[in-house]
Amino acid sequence: MTASTFASTPATTLLFAEADATPFSTDPATLKSWDRARAFLAAAPKVWLTTVRPDGRPHTAPVLLVWADGAPCFTSRPDSRKSVNLAGNTHCVISASDDDLDLVVEGVAARVGDDTGIRRVADAFKDKYDWEFTVRSGTVTGDPRPGSPEYAFHRITPARAFGYGADGLTATRWRFDGR
Repeated sequence: MTASTFASTPATTLLFAEADATPFSTDPATLKSWDRARAFLAAAPKVWLTTVRPDGRPHTAPVLLVWADGAPCFTSRPDSRKSVNLAGNTHCVISASDDDLDLVVEGVAARVGDDTGIRRVADAFKDKYDWEFTVRSGTVTGDPRPGSPEYAFHRITPARAFGYGADGLTATRWRFDGR
């Protein structure tokens, strides 16, 4: 699945059907648009990233998120728990919330390795957070000084996402992988 798949419109369905005996709405009029969810995610000041440790336990941490090449991207140090976990198991979850929407996105993360992609992610961090990275031959550092910490950029490709309304009664599922 490519990053451009994430930018396209996913299949949008109610999370529950009338036969499910659930307190959630089964009215198709309550479906949330992916455009709204995508804009919310792109504007979120931070999100929560959950990765899987080598022993199977979850690890959750806040990360700064930018939108680049049609997908959400984040940065972490290459030796951080997040990066180490993703090197062994690319499955992850990002989640964010505001007064109107709780959003959960399940997917896989891949390290951005090409110079062009790295520069686009670095530009997105500069635009959104005014955080300037130095990029040289595939290496990303936090500033131009010698000894500056190295960073890695990761791009998330989703499999599915879930949006819950503030009313506690509405839920939407978006499927990117057709399942």
